[in-house]
Amino acid sequence: MDVLLQQIINGLVLGSMYALVALGYTMVYGIIGLINFAHGDVLMIGALTSWTIIVQAREAAPGMPGWALLILAALISMVVCAVINFSIEKLAYKPLRNSPRLAPLITAIGMSILLQTLAMIVWKPNPKSYPTLLSSEPFNLGGAVISPTQVTILATTAIVLSLLMFMVNKTSLGRAMRATAENPRVAGLMGIRPDVVISATFIIGAMLAAIAGIMWASNYGTVQHSMGFMPGLKAFVAAVFGGIGNLAGAVVGGISLGLIESLGAGYLGPLTGGFLGSQYSDIFAFIVLAIVLTLRPSGLLGERVADRA
Repeated sequence: MDVLLQQIINGLVLGSMYALVALGYTMVYGIIGLINFAHGDVLMIGALTSWTIIVQAREAAPGMPGWALLILAALISMVVCAVINFSIEKLAYKPLRNSPRLAPLITAIGMSILLQTLAMIVWKPNPKSYPTLLSSEPFNLGGAVISPTQVTILATTAIVLSLLMFMVNKTSLGRAMRATAENPRVAGLMGIRPDVVISATFIIGAMLAAIAGIMWASNYGTVQHSMGFMPGLKAFVAAVFGGIGNLAGAVVGGISLGLIESLGAGYLGPLTGGFLGSQYSDIFAFIVLAIVLTLRPSGLLGERVADRA
């Protein structure tokens, strides 16, 4: 029971990070039908930017509390990532909006490589230790343990998801996003500016990726220029698993994938004599993707995006 509870906690923490990144994928796809494969690298930029801010702030204000450093780093990282994603959309994706779908897909892969290369030049290729800003004393939950960092990750994810759902369902921007997803031409006739909505979607997705990047770095304690590839890829799997284009599906897919990975690595490892231990946890995401695409291509919660004439 202790092992099960521990793996569930680990899975929820991992899945909440996947969910935040998956939301960025699914929001962009829902509005313009693009899989932004550079999204994982925006996460990486957010993590590395936060690392720089924390290191510099510690030197400038040694007595600054850890939580204040984390909030400062998060705010600046969100702004940096928003500017980068906004620029990517305007310079790389907007000119290809009416092109065959293969063109923006290849461009997205190119932007991913470009961001990794620029990050390697700016921050150098060697991995960097991410500072521990919160207490390292774990909480005991019936035999399982959870760190203050993990508690913060779960709480932040819940707050961010609640704010996002409120924004999408209760605000004028959210209504404009849903209208543009249904039919951008008709939305334009109703006074909505699709270009503004698309840019706002990229900005919101980038801010979510920045938060997820800080969470990832805080949880695993290291940052480097290639760190965004795997979480970005798994978040894409989570978005497909839940139903690409569906916000609730992205959350369900992210949490489910995190639990599947954690439980699979925790239980299949001992059952297979270590053959499928934690070092092989990545395979579970792609096994899930293969099964979902075979049995239910629309994902767990289906596809809400209307076909466009």
